[in-house]
Amino acid sequence: MGCSSCSTGKDGQPRGCKNNGTCGTDGCNKLTVFDWLSNMSLPNGEKPFDWVEVRFKNSRKEFFRNTENLSLAIGDIVATQAKSGHDVGMVTLTGELVRVQMKRKKEDFSGEEQVKVYRKASQKDIDVWQKCRDREEEIKKRSREIAISLQLKMKISDVEFQGDGSKATFYYTAEERVDFRQLIKDMAKAFGIRIEMRQIGYRQEAQRLGGIGSCGRELCCSTWLTDFRSVSTAAARYQQLSLNPQKLAGQCGKLKCCLNYELDVYLDALKNFPAQDSKLHTEKGLAICQKADIFKETLWFSYKNDHANWHALTKDQVNEIIEKNKKKEKVVSLEEYASENFAEETPVFENVVGQDSLTRFDQPKRSKKRKNKRRKNKKRQSKNA
Repeated sequence: MGCSSCSTGKDGQPRGCKNNGTCGTDGCNKLTVFDWLSNMSLPNGEKPFDWVEVRFKNSRKEFFRNTENLSLAIGDIVATQAKSGHDVGMVTLTGELVRVQMKRKKEDFSGEEQVKVYRKASQKDIDVWQKCRDREEEIKKRSREIAISLQLKMKISDVEFQGDGSKATFYYTAEERVDFRQLIKDMAKAFGIRIEMRQIGYRQEAQRLGGIGSCGRELCCSTWLTDFRSVSTAAARYQQLSLNPQKLAGQCGKLKCCLNYELDVYLDALKNFPAQDSKLHTEKGLAICQKADIFKETLWFSYKNDHANWHALTKDQVNEIIEKNKKKEKVVSLEEYASENFAEETPVFENVVGQDSLTRFDQPKRSKKRKNKRRKNKKRQSKNA
């Protein structure tokens, strides 16, 4: 955690800022942006870009025009225009970097329909907004009970209130199409607000809820990952991982995003690597590949009639044998090539001084016989005295 309010408490447990994705000091959110142009002045005659980037709960960001020429800085809480009423969010970016972000996301900043920033949020706006945020968990629990009573095959994963408390957006996941018209009527009657339902994927659900992955760290999607690329089982095959769905699947039930992290390195290493289904023709018999180590550039082959004995060959040796086989030439045997690779492994570290012993500072244990002899000698000396 980056901010001081998310430090460790007195009992050693993480204290946290209790803001559920909207950090008070804006130091531990994955959508926090560093404005590297903030210290640079504009050329003469140039006006500052009048759009700002505003972040709302979790992963939602939108762009608004500063028509009132307010002096806004990163971290300011502002009241922005919504379809009906107003919303409350935090400014995450100002200046020329907003223009770059809008071009990258293909947002039109010269059109007629321009949403704008009303004002800096007053204390009353912040109190209403915080009160609505405190109600989200209770409403989420109640909405799940209503969905279960209507026997709908869906899971409501998160609730987001509008800043003025007049509207709530419910995020849900479902495998099939869901008819939630009756659900909206029941929830609008129970909560007295306008309801909007928005379906999200399982990866987006894990991103919103967060958690701890099998690696022991927080989920990438909930800490720093912002774009979700497709992950296929081919990525696991290239990295020679066992196709076990329990190990390859993340908390979202889909393939882990981290399977793509090292994929490019493996693809580069496999460019000049012989195929693992390649067969070698020798005078001793046909040889089949049993195992391959990409980074050691080593392949293990065994004869078709003798699967127990494996012979280690380098990548270049295998390519050489394959080229000879294409010319209808057979090599004598695999042992002839494997014997060239045999070399005695020298230890990397040799114990010269004897400092690698873990018990070198321990006192040597004295034998019980010596202790008993000393006790008897003391007794004799006391009797003679």
